[in-house]
Amino acid sequence: MTAANESDDERRAQGLPPAPSLPGDEVDRPAPPRPVQVSFWLWVVSGVVFVIGYALLFFGRQVTIDRLVRENTNPQISPERIADGLTVLFAVLLVGAVSFAALYVLFAWKARQGTRSARTILTVLMAITLIFQLVLGFYTTVTLVATLLGLVALALMYIPSVQPFFPKVGRRKQ
Repeated sequence: MTAANESDDERRAQGLPPAPSLPGDEVDRPAPPRPVQVSFWLWVVSGVVFVIGYALLFFGRQVTIDRLVRENTNPQISPERIADGLTVLFAVLLVGAVSFAALYVLFAWKARQGTRSARTILTVLMAITLIFQLVLGFYTTVTLVATLLGLVALALMYIPSVQPFFPKVGRRKQ
């Protein structure tokens, strides 16, 4: 069992997470390693670039609508239907980008505090992003840049020098 007055660094050395704190408590957290700090800001930039990329797609949707209307060979699909469908699709993509950007920042913040599970969640979010963009094909050059920034941010969280900052919590014996 650990002593109640151990520092977070001492707890990390034992493979334990930082001590829990109550709301209003003054918490002395260790400074995250430089790669984790850089990773945090890359996650923020990645989220902002994602939102910009899908906002550009949404606000420039008329170009895509015009192209699809010209290429439409099915007389049962009206130009209004194409326009409505693409508008809804691009709006959903924009809302999804804003949601993912918020999740990136939230979990990058938690990872910067040393929460190992936040790093895992960011890994899952990046996997979903990659599948969505590369497999399903919903991407632009701007969103691919955002994905690349996110991949670099994720890689920085897994380099060997930051592993002690994300302690692996062992199972308790009962």
